[in-house]
Amino acid sequence: MTKAFRLIASTGIHKGDREYQQDQVTLISHPRHNGCVLGVIADGMGGRSGGRKASDQVMMTARQLFERYAPDTDDPVTMLRSMVEEAHIVIRLTAISSEQEPHSTIAAFLINPRGDCHWVHAGDSRIYHFQGARMVSRTSDHSYVQALVDRGDLTEEEANNHPHSNILVGCLGTESDPPITTHFIPQLQPGDVLMACSDGVWHYFSPTELGSVMESLSPREATEFLIEKARSRARGGGDNLSLVIAKIEALVEERKIAPLAPLATLTPFGTGRS
Repeated sequence: MTKAFRLIASTGIHKGDREYQQDQVTLISHPRHNGCVLGVIADGMGGRSGGRKASDQVMMTARQLFERYAPDTDDPVTMLRSMVEEAHIVIRLTAISSEQEPHSTIAAFLINPRGDCHWVHAGDSRIYHFQGARMVSRTSDHSYVQALVDRGDLTEEEANNHPHSNILVGCLGTESDPPITTHFIPQLQPGDVLMACSDGVWHYFSPTELGSVMESLSPREATEFLIEKARSRARGGGDNLSLVIAKIEALVEERKIAPLAPLATLTPFGTGRS
């Protein structure tokens, strides 16, 4: 990107209508490299303590690897894949030592100082890329119903209402290696929006609805609106909700700031309220 821009971001988390919170979300600005940002969503599964242990481990692994990451010399895809693989191994060890079956999804995006973006996911937590209100791309769930959609047996709308929409074919903590799907955006542009979220959020919105929200609201306003609207649409049966939104905005010409300046706003929203 030749023009300077700023990154405005927000996170949101709510336990929804569940008895306990197993989702985790984080948005981290690199301690040594301005303009380098990591957003991560983890949806834990496996009982009250098991699911939370799994999502906690994803967060811990992500922070440790990101802190050691050097965008000028390290390969971003290798770092993101290691994040998934190492978290998976530790979650498996937790299962052996605790006699539980903890599992977790992961959806993580990395923005480098040069403006390129990489993401990785395993499970059915999603990442969306919007340009204005238009959805450019999103992750494809590692789930039973997504396989049916890919075969042409279901539409996207039918998949959302399918009785087995919560069945995953891969995630972290299972006996088999987790699926790891990566994606590359060569250059983010002003107007681009990245949103990572758990299924407790995306399940209640079409891509068109999400795009309209991303274009018209600030990241903080969007997190508040989507959590409130998802809870309303769930009608008392909603899952944990977590999301992180990062929006690229152009800086006015008068501000002589180098491209990919440090995060202008990094606003958390919610703390898993009861």
